[in-house]
Amino acid sequence: MTSSEAPADGIPPRPVVGRLPRYAAGKPPAAVEGLASYKLSSNENPLPPLPAVVEALARQQDFNRYPDPLSSRLREALAEFLDVPAEDIVTGAGSLGALNQVLATFAGQNDDGKPDEVIYAWRSFEAYPISVGLAGAESVRIPVTADGRHDLAAMAAAVTARTKVILLCTPNNPTGPALAAAETEAFIRSVPSSVVVVIDEAYQEFVRAADAVDGLALYRKYPNVVVLRTFSKAHGLAGLRVGYSVSNPGLTQHLRVAATPFAVSQIAEKAAIVSLQNFPQVVERVQMLVDERARVAAGLRDLGWTVPDAQGNFVWLALGAESTRFADLAAARALSVRAFPGDGVRVSIGEQEANTRFLQLCADYTKPSGPS
Repeated sequence: MTSSEAPADGIPPRPVVGRLPRYAAGKPPAAVEGLASYKLSSNENPLPPLPAVVEALARQQDFNRYPDPLSSRLREALAEFLDVPAEDIVTGAGSLGALNQVLATFAGQNDDGKPDEVIYAWRSFEAYPISVGLAGAESVRIPVTADGRHDLAAMAAAVTARTKVILLCTPNNPTGPALAAAETEAFIRSVPSSVVVVIDEAYQEFVRAADAVDGLALYRKYPNVVVLRTFSKAHGLAGLRVGYSVSNPGLTQHLRVAATPFAVSQIAEKAAIVSLQNFPQVVERVQMLVDERARVAAGLRDLGWTVPDAQGNFVWLALGAESTRFADLAAARALSVRAFPGDGVRVSIGEQEANTRFLQLCADYTKPSGPS
C-alpha cells in the first residue's frame, strides 16, 4: 500500500467516536395516496418566517463577504430586547452551537488524561451525549422522573470533584415539563459555584407554567449560570442556525476564545434582527401553537392517555417497547413522528389538520395493556 492509499475500511476515528450515539434527525413524512403529508418529528415551527423577515432576506446580497464574527448588530438588538449587556451575549450556530462552545470551554479531558464530568437528565436532548463525548468529557446521565421531570435531588447528589458542567433542559426535550423557578434556584445554590450550570431554554417562548424558571433572572444572580436560547423554534428560523448564550463576563471572556468564527451568517443575523423587531407577531404565532398544544394534550387525556406537562411545542407518549410500532402506524397515515425506541414517541405540534389526524390515530390505537 502506498502512502497515498487509505485502508479499505477507512481511517479509524478517535476511539470516542465509536462509543457515541448517532444523532437521528426527524424523518420526513412518507407519501400516502389521498392524504396530505405532515412532518411532526423535528419540533419545527410549521409556520414560515414573518413576511418582514422574508422581504429583508430577499434584499440581502453581500454573500461574497464574511459575516461579522461577533454578530455585533444582533448582539446589540438582543441586549436591548433582553435588557442585558451586549458583552454578555455570545452567538452560535443555533443553541446547540452555543452549547458546544460552552463545553469546549469548560469541559473536556484534562492534562492528567482524566475527563471532566457533565451531568444532565435522561432522557433529554439527544445531542447532549454526542456533544459531551466529542468535547472529551464524560456524561453522567440522571434518569428523569416518571412524569418526565428532572430529578434535581439526584443530579445534585451526582456532583463530584470532576463535575464541570450541568445541563438543565427546560422545557425538557423530549418529555415536555419545564423546571420551576424555586427548585432551580435551590439546585444552583446546592452545587459548587465553580460548576457551570447551563439552562437550555430553546423552547422558552412556548412556556405557560406560572412557576416556570426564567434563566435570565438566575443569570443575573449567579455568575456560574449560562442561558441558551435560539431563533429556531418560536421565530421559525431553524434552517438559518442562529442561537446564543447569555452569561456573565467571567464566563464570556473564555467563551469568546472557543466561539466558532463566522458561525452566524449575515443572512441569519439579518433574519434574527428583523424577527426581533416584529416580535409581537412572533408572539401571536406562538400563541396559536400553544393553543393547539393545549387542544392536543386535552384530547389525549380525554382518550385516556397519560401525557406529561407539555410546555414546549411537542407532546410525549411514554410508549416504551411500542414506540417504533406507533411511529410506523403514524407513517401509514402520512404523519412522521419521532420515536425513541424503548422509551417513547415525541410528536411536534404542527398544522391543525395534522394534529387532528394524530389525535384520531391515538383514538384508534390499541395495544395489549391499553394506552400509555
